[in-house]
Amino acid sequence: MKRNYWPIFFIGIFTFVFSMIVWTVRSAVNLPVIEDHSFMKKYQDVDQNYNDMMTSNNIFLSKYNFELDVNDKKFDLTTLDIKYSQRVLEKYSEHKDVLKVGKNNLKILVTDKNTNEKKDVNIELVVTKTITSDSDLVINNDKFQNNDKIFTSEFELKDANNWIITGSFTVDGNVGYIYIKTNAI
Repeated sequence: MKRNYWPIFFIGIFTFVFSMIVWTVRSAVNLPVIEDHSFMKKYQDVDQNYNDMMTSNNIFLSKYNFELDVNDKKFDLTTLDIKYSQRVLEKYSEHKDVLKVGKNNLKILVTDKNTNEKKDVNIELVVTKTITSDSDLVINNDKFQNNDKIFTSEFELKDANNWIITGSFTVDGNVGYIYIKTNAI
């Protein structure tokens, strides 16, 4: 009598596929979940309110002159980097090599466009890696020194990596948002 091996082959294939499904689910469960906190908000809030946030930026810039100085490189209230990948930024960005491993200096100045009066600012910034949030640096008003409404702070980065500077600035109820992708050398 001739033996039929097709049922054993089918059981073997089924067992292999089932074990690959179990392995995939187990591997996915063990991976960390990294939630994007651009602009110090959940990504769902940013997605839902992005147009309002950009309108708020335009209103902020129509009322105030904004200057962010990171290691003697000046930035305005920009969010243009949000649409670029890190690879594009590495090739074409003007924001390359802004940060450095070790101590970094940060200065913020907001003045009224009409009166040139320096304004008090509520600052909420985070300096974060592009991949993980385990080394996020939250920099708010408590970490800044207010010297005649010129806000200065110092922070330290421990490794060369791609970094994002993101957050918001509130002046007299008007909110401006910033998003800068850069790297530390």
